[in-house]
Amino acid sequence: MSFKFPLATASWGSEELEAMQRVITSGMFTMGANVQAFERDFAQYIGSQYCVMVNSGSSANLLMVAALFYTQNPLLKLKRGDEVIVPAVSWSTTYYPLYQYGLKIKFVDIDLNTLNYDLEQLALATTDQTRAIMAVNLLGNPNDFGRIQDIIGDRNIILMEDNCESMGATYQGKMAGTFGVMGAFSSFFSHHISTMEGGLIVTDDEELYQILLSLRAHGWTRNLPKHNLVCGEKSDDPFEESFRFVLPGYNVRPLELEGALGVEQVKRLPALIAERRKNGQLLQAALSNHPDILIQQEVGESSWFGFSLVIRPNSSLNRKDLVSKLNELGFECRPIVAGNFAKNEVVKYFDSEVHGTLKNAEHIDQNGLFVGNHHYPIPDAFAALSTL
Repeated sequence: MSFKFPLATASWGSEELEAMQRVITSGMFTMGANVQAFERDFAQYIGSQYCVMVNSGSSANLLMVAALFYTQNPLLKLKRGDEVIVPAVSWSTTYYPLYQYGLKIKFVDIDLNTLNYDLEQLALATTDQTRAIMAVNLLGNPNDFGRIQDIIGDRNIILMEDNCESMGATYQGKMAGTFGVMGAFSSFFSHHISTMEGGLIVTDDEELYQILLSLRAHGWTRNLPKHNLVCGEKSDDPFEESFRFVLPGYNVRPLELEGALGVEQVKRLPALIAERRKNGQLLQAALSNHPDILIQQEVGESSWFGFSLVIRPNSSLNRKDLVSKLNELGFECRPIVAGNFAKNEVVKYFDSEVHGTLKNAEHIDQNGLFVGNHHYPIPDAFAALSTL
């Protein structure tokens, strides 16, 4: 089915096509100079010291969690059985690395307006047993990191960010994805920039950066500097170092095609975010006082990944009718991420618990959806939404 207002559209121009052609002509497709250039440029844009590109945002989350098991820093090191707090509304790969590394997952409800943590519930859920908090910035909206830092206080609790949906968002002038010890991003087709598939991890911690470099490529030493914080010192004999494995890693390397696309896409990123924010302002003007629908309440400066529409509690409107109406108007619709993830069958495999109740997550699950935002003006979409 073709939609007048799809969830996502391409953000490429002739520059991206030319960049891919240069890679094809070179015959060098495995991770190399283009990936390194994209990592450098993205780190500069985000304001982080280090950046590691991987093959997806899901892999970015995986390596972010894994790195905390291999650090030698006792303040950052995780072990199996440690408790990690997560919001009940997110995508599956927020949770899977935590399960895969044997961590105890504690689900906490979300706020019906911001779609991020219910901060009162987060404060109650955070105890001396809490070892880490995963902050998920949903649909472009950053969390209230000032309040989260107040909740953490002087306790040794690690903050990490799944920022796959909120590239370019800011809180008090600082980029989302840089408040935690590491932040994960996605450059999948439907996200703010596209490298086809792709993900990134940013950090200011040199040891974590070097661990990520090793974990990305089999856990070997090949991509580490001679003197490093993972294995100490590498041999000067490249033959000896060819197959030296020091960490139980993965192969989640990106391609040169993806790196070349990223170099061009990050140049466009400030303009792409600016246009999305203009559209966000128009959405707020069109629907902020709708009698039956809640729209996302902006925290800081959202990068407006998409536009959530949540039926107000006690409204007589139901989601099936809302979806039908939106489809008639030409909108492609999706549930808000995965809804209340704690009710998914896969959770039976987790070591997990629910803090209190998940009433808002459940309301989102039954009464929420989102439509697409774009990197160009969409006045017809707002005219259509105003008829709801």
